[in-house]
Amino acid sequence: MGKLLRKIWRYFGAAAGSKFDERADPKIQLEQAIADAQEQHRRLKEQAANVIANQKQTELRLSRTLEQLEKINGSAQQAVVMAAEAERRGDTAKAADYNRAAESFANQLIALERQVEETKTLHLQATQASEQAKAAVNQNATVLQRKLSERQKLLSQLDQAKMAEQMNAAMTSLSESVGQDVPTLDQVRTKIEARYAKAKGMAELDSGSVESHMLEIETAQMDAAAQARLAEIRARMGVEAGGTAPSGEITGGER
Repeated sequence: MGKLLRKIWRYFGAAAGSKFDERADPKIQLEQAIADAQEQHRRLKEQAANVIANQKQTELRLSRTLEQLEKINGSAQQAVVMAAEAERRGDTAKAADYNRAAESFANQLIALERQVEETKTLHLQATQASEQAKAAVNQNATVLQRKLSERQKLLSQLDQAKMAEQMNAAMTSLSESVGQDVPTLDQVRTKIEARYAKAKGMAELDSGSVESHMLEIETAQMDAAAQARLAEIRARMGVEAGGTAPSGEITGGER
């Protein structure tokens, strides 16, 4: 029963995730993916910084231990020299004190030398870890930069896809709006030609009517009167029909 419930739960979970992916805005999902990659790179840099800091601390500790080792070694040598001088002077008590001090310095030298070797090993390991951390950060930075470039490419493709979808939607809407209820171009042409033919027929009928002939006669009469009047003006001005005035006379009016 429990196994069946788990299967059902996973099934509905996968179905919900599929529906979410279908409805989710790709641009928002892309920005989320880039933000996650940037956050991962930030955490990696912090971890690498801690590794490098540990390497630096180990290096400082090694340097400090080497300085202390050199100082103790010098003190041990000085104690041996002073013990030898005391023995030459016959001061056995001083010689014994200096020898005990030299032995103490020698013990410190042994401990410091062991500490130096251990610190060197730790420093070597820390240096290797630091180089690996730097390489990991550089590699991840390259991957992140590639993702940023890919984001720009995907955003451009997304804009192109949206534009194509809008164009497809517009064409689909246009195809749906131009249906059987809208007349075709041939039908519109036939209708216009029919109206033009009818108008031409009416014009021909009007040109053969009595009113049309009467108007034509009246127009001709007005034109004849205008020509007679013009001939009278020319005769009075002494201008010939061709528009040439006699010599010695001024054209354009009476004297």
